[in-house]
Amino acid sequence: MALKGRALYDFHSETEGEISIQQDEDLVVFSETSLDGWLQGQNSRGEMGLFPASYVEIIRPGVGTNHADYPGCPVGPLGTQVSAYNSSSPARNSGGSGFLSNPGSFEDDDEDDWDDWDDGCTVVEEPRAAGLGANGHPPLNLSYPGAYPSQHMAFRPKPPLERQDSLASAKRGSMVGRNLNRFSCFVRSGVEAFILGDVPMMAKIAETYSIEMGPRGPQWKADPHPFACSVEDPTKQTKFKGIKSYISYKLTPTHSGSPVYRRYKHFDWLYNRLLHKFTVISVPHLPEKQATGRFEEDFIEKRKRRLILWMDHMTSHPVLSQYEGFQHFLSCLDDKQWKMGKRRAEKDEMVGASFLLTLQIPTEHQDLQDVEDRVDTFKAFSKKMDDSVLQLSTVASELVRKHAGGFRKDFQKLGSAFQAISQAFQMDPPFSSEALNSAISHTGRTYEAVGEMFAEQPKNDLFHMLDMLSLYQGLLSNFPDIIHLQKGAFAKVKESQRMSDEGRMVQDEADGIRRRCRVVGFALQAEMNHFHQRRELDFQHMMQSYLRQQILFYQRVAQQLEKALRMYDHL
Repeated sequence: MALKGRALYDFHSETEGEISIQQDEDLVVFSETSLDGWLQGQNSRGEMGLFPASYVEIIRPGVGTNHADYPGCPVGPLGTQVSAYNSSSPARNSGGSGFLSNPGSFEDDDEDDWDDWDDGCTVVEEPRAAGLGANGHPPLNLSYPGAYPSQHMAFRPKPPLERQDSLASAKRGSMVGRNLNRFSCFVRSGVEAFILGDVPMMAKIAETYSIEMGPRGPQWKADPHPFACSVEDPTKQTKFKGIKSYISYKLTPTHSGSPVYRRYKHFDWLYNRLLHKFTVISVPHLPEKQATGRFEEDFIEKRKRRLILWMDHMTSHPVLSQYEGFQHFLSCLDDKQWKMGKRRAEKDEMVGASFLLTLQIPTEHQDLQDVEDRVDTFKAFSKKMDDSVLQLSTVASELVRKHAGGFRKDFQKLGSAFQAISQAFQMDPPFSSEALNSAISHTGRTYEAVGEMFAEQPKNDLFHMLDMLSLYQGLLSNFPDIIHLQKGAFAKVKESQRMSDEGRMVQDEADGIRRRCRVVGFALQAEMNHFHQRRELDFQHMMQSYLRQQILFYQRVAQQLEKALRMYDHL
């Protein structure tokens, strides 16, 4: 049955099957049932096609406007309407099949055993929208700003909280206009709603995270109880009488001393919770998945090394390390308690934009233009660092290939050539010097051994360098979208002040927007500060370790060559 509708925002079609609509335009909606967040209908010009459900108000005779009037608009965890546009929407991707579902996000029944999860053997991640960013970027393509990941879409929606009607308030003349691009990360993350005051204050906020002024500006307040956690002993285990196999890792946090055992799927679940909760924090990426060879020794060792780095970054972050879900992950030993804690984390309401309500910021005044300049400087820095990390990673990978291939073969060829000389000298015994022949033959064997040393050396230095570079590729890929959130907040402040100056907004409203923008600004600066602190420590350690291993390697090579040289001293 066709229904009447009205467009709440402008929408410009981009692909075949979509139609453009204009704000306040009368529409005919063919069905209230949305197709992955899109409705089918007809505009006032007679064009038929798809348009976003969240852009449309269904008009019902005698019924007031509220969220219940928009059956096509999914309600997110914050009680805000969530845009369902993603890479699986029918108009954007013909192969789409519904909302994104992150692996390990536990869309399961309570009866599912926490130790029953598959070990994630698929290389290709879930389909994502073009230009996806913010903790979902491809690790080697970090230069584009992207869009915030559809984190909220991967979880069950929660009932809306008590709040003012954001759609109704959007129509008030004094309200700052909403971003016309409802699919931008600024909108989908909920930060726009936070800046405009549409995220409700909770009656009681159980968790708080503090930002303080340090020598380099705002910084996260240090964890009063710092700790570390080891990742050891990857062990292949089986279940269902050997039908199913997986790798278990032993984790031992220093603050408890009690080891727990976790599979990769457990890490994956935690990672998705972190993405869902911490909007303005660069969450380190997990090591990549692999379709085949998951139980090969080299892959298991590589994953362990990278999980160690991931864990070091988690425990060193003043906010992530204190997250209740992370502590539960590190300490829970009981099946029943695990399930309870898991579901408590999944029902956490202080996620996304609501996480910003947990932040306590300094009282010091910061000029917003100075903050914007600082953010622009960091943006240019992170882009340059991204490019240089990719360059170094490419060079190091090529060196690994040469160590195992070209260098090894060249030294083996040189060694074989020396061996051939020695054999030739033995062909005419009266003129043959056994001592010289033996020395040349030993030299040949030495260079063959040197070739094997070159082939094995990347395990001691280049592999560790590549592990660190991979971690930073992921961290850097998160920042374009986090910076975009701050840029969107700056724009709202400027717009609200202009409206206030023109008499179209009371100053109190403009001040509220500026005050909430300060929260986002302090959080981003604290995250930038933490990134720089870790970067300096990590790259100092990486370079020292690499040079030490290189020195040891060439000392071993020199020792082999000196031994060969001494054989020629007393012929």
